[in-house]
Formats: sequence, C-alpha cells, structure tokens
Amino acid sequence: MTSDMSGSAEIEAEGGQVRASTLELFFDLVFVFTITQLTHVFTHHPGWRELGEVALMFGIIWGMYSGYVFLTNEVAPNSTSRRTFLLLGMFGFFVIAIAIPDAFGGTGLVFGIGYIVVNLVHTLMFATAGGASASTAMLRLGPLNTLTAVFVLAGGIADGWARAAWWSAAIVLQIVTPYITRVEGFVVRASHFCERHGLVVIIALGESVVAIGANLTGQDLTVGLIATVGLGLTLGYVLWWAYFGMDDERGEHALSAIPGSVRARPAVLAYGYSLYIVLLGIILTAAGIAMTIAHGNQPAGKPAALALSGGVALFFLGQCAFRLALHLPRPWWRLLGALCVFATAPIGIVWVAWGQFVVLVVVAYGFVIADDLMSVRAGEDSSYVRPDISAVGRMITRNQRP
Repeated sequence: MTSDMSGSAEIEAEGGQVRASTLELFFDLVFVFTITQLTHVFTHHPGWRELGEVALMFGIIWGMYSGYVFLTNEVAPNSTSRRTFLLLGMFGFFVIAIAIPDAFGGTGLVFGIGYIVVNLVHTLMFATAGGASASTAMLRLGPLNTLTAVFVLAGGIADGWARAAWWSAAIVLQIVTPYITRVEGFVVRASHFCERHGLVVIIALGESVVAIGANLTGQDLTVGLIATVGLGLTLGYVLWWAYFGMDDERGEHALSAIPGSVRARPAVLAYGYSLYIVLLGIILTAAGIAMTIAHGNQPAGKPAALALSGGVALFFLGQCAFRLALHLPRPWWRLLGALCVFATAPIGIVWVAWGQFVVLVVVAYGFVIADDLMSVRAGEDSSYVRPDISAVGRMITRNQRP
C-alpha cells in the first residue's frame, strides 16, 4: 500500500481497520431493507415525481451511510461501548427505512428523527473514539453535519414542496461540506474502505435477485417466464462483473497510491458521490426487473422499460464518474455504454418485454467484455479477469502479429 506513511503504520494507526468486521456486515443488513423499501416505492407508483422522491431520500440516506463507512474505517467496533453505539446507529437507520414508503406523507417526521439519531451517534463516536487527528477534523465537520440533520428534520416537519426543498438543501450541504471545510485528519485505510463499499454494491445487487423472486408469486412457471428469470439473473451478473471484474481492484490500488494526507476528498468523490449514482442505478434496475418480468411476450410499458434500461445506464454513468474521480482507464467507454443501453428502452415499449431484456443484456455485456479486452491488451489484469479473458487477449494479440 503506497501512501505518505508505511503500510504497517497505516494499518495500526489509531485503532483503524483494514478489513470489514462481521458486525459491519450485520449493520449492512439494514441497508438491504433500505434498498428494498426504495425499490418498492418506485415499483408501486412509477413516475418522474416518484423517481425524484426516491433519489432525494436515497441521497440523504447514502450521505450518512457512507459517513458510517468512514467511521468504522477509523473506529474499530472492538469494545462494548463502540458496538453499542454502532447498534444505536443501526436502529436509527432502521427507523429511517421503515419511514420510507410514506416519507413524503405522514412519516416524514419519523424519517427526520431517525436521521437525527444516526447523525448524533456518528458525530459522538468520531469525536470521542476516533484518533486525535480524526477527532479534531470532526470538530470542524460536526457543525455542518448537525446543520444537515436540522434541515432533514425541518423537512420532516414541513409539508408538500417545502419538505422537498428542505431535503434538497440537506443534500446540497452534504455534497459541499468536504469542500468548504478542511478534511485533513481522516485516515482512509483503502483496503477496508474499498471492501466496505464493495459489499454495499453486492448488497444492492442482491435486491435485483429479490425483485425477480418476489414477483413470481402466483404466476404459472412457463418456459417463457423461466427464460425471463434467466435474463434477469444474467443482467444482475453483468452489473456485478462490470464493477468487480476490474474496477473494484483498480479503485483500491488507485486510492492506496494517493498520499494519506490528501486521500479523503478523492475517497468521497469516488466512493461517496459516484457510487450514489451506481446504487441509484441498481435500485431502478431492480424496479424495472420487478415491473417487467411478468410481461413476457407483451410490451413492458413505458415506466418499466425506462426503469430497466435507465437503471443500467445510470449504473454505467456512475462507473464513468468513479473512473474519472480515481483517474482509471476509459471513463468515456462507460459513458458510451450508458447511452447505448438506454437506447434499448423503446424495444420494451413498442415490442415485447423479453426482447428488451435480450438486447439490453447483449449490449451491456458487450461493452463490459470489450472494455476488459482493452484492459488485457494494455497489460492489466485482476483476480477475476486473469484466468479467462487474459487468454483471449493473448490470442488476439498473437493473431495481430505479422
């Protein structure tokens, strides 16, 4: 691991972690429920307004959830008091999650109160249990984080457009906070930090699998339906491969190579802001699968078709931002992929649902495989790519020699 401190010093610095703990995995179970709730909100009432509400709620939740990854990166849950505080934070996130379905209605105040609890636990744990430098940094960030919580609570009290305005202001404040105050002092241990965010992506992808199974209840298991299920699972695999085939390891290596003293902002940009787009794309894709899978040989309908192709497009767009943030190869390729997969939506609208599924899987997977082949030709590999695609790349290179 390359940074401005030695690898062993960074590993041992002020009690931080280098790998995810089982308690953090238990904590992430709340995130599973959160993703499920957001997916159901859009699935049951698909529309542009509902999409905006889901994006707004998820932005608020993800900003704080990502903050907890920073927290456990610095403060290992290795004592009774720390584990108790983390469970209180987990309870706060669960309160937020159960308020999601009617958060723009009668449960907005519950949503705000849950956020207050989550924010308070986060600040107290950082200020009291973090290392000296992290505690000092939190004293600078704490007031702005508290103001964000006040905005969320004010939105929960308000009604109608005022609620959306307060919550939008909270998200804007979350975004600009690392840029209007100094974030020096946070030690980002790349191995733990990247692993935790990777696990969150896996959890979110699990929702696409849940969406498939949950919508099979009461349906005749015909050959066509089983084939559509296979396409849905394949699409989930394509998204998994798109991130974990190369970018997951690339991201960790790139973050490790940044000096520790200036690593916090790139970490926020890549794993906070960019992964927000990736995860929102997964939510929309899961909703699109849930709305599409039962249509089979019929048109999918505009909301379902746009959610399905648009979700994958957002996923690729988030990867483009992720690569730009960490200076990884070919961000433009993911941008081109996003445009092409979104262009498959009309197939489901004017033709049939399974036709859109087939074309979407072929186009998305084609872009991912082509990207991997370009990586191999450039001399890159990963723990997943090396056994199979490297051989293909070598064969292509050999065939091109005079």
